[in-house]
Amino acid sequence: MARIAGSASEEIDAPLDQVWAVVEDVLVAPDWQDGLLSMTALEHDDQGRATLVETKSDAKVRTVTSRVRFSYEGPTRLSWRQEEGELKSLDGSWTLEDLGDGRTRATYEIDGDPGRVLGMLVRGPVEGAVRSHLVDARPGELKERVERG
Repeated sequence: MARIAGSASEEIDAPLDQVWAVVEDVLVAPDWQDGLLSMTALEHDDQGRATLVETKSDAKVRTVTSRVRFSYEGPTRLSWRQEEGELKSLDGSWTLEDLGDGRTRATYEIDGDPGRVLGMLVRGPVEGAVRSHLVDARPGELKERVERG
């Protein structure tokens, strides 16, 4: 298996600041992102936001643990990079765009290399399920979380 990479977008019926409030609160992401099992803050910035987080994710074939560093460029961008973990590499981001009239476009991007061992486990139909789960589903999950309140 090569890289798990891609992007997906969704238009959300909520203003930018309301969407940013959900995206920015990374520690509660397991409540609305399927397969994200836990987020534990290891470091915080001067505003109290988690900057280094240990994550546990269901990768369909096993639970994967990573330490991820977040960068906040609010209210339009949240990005992260794996500093340590079971994947060879992982980078991702949320980009938010104000569409006016109380609507926001949210774009989720991810670029990850599962490495040789995990890559051998994730093949065939499982590979498609992992890509769909990690890329395509995220903006819809955010839309549902924000619009439901």
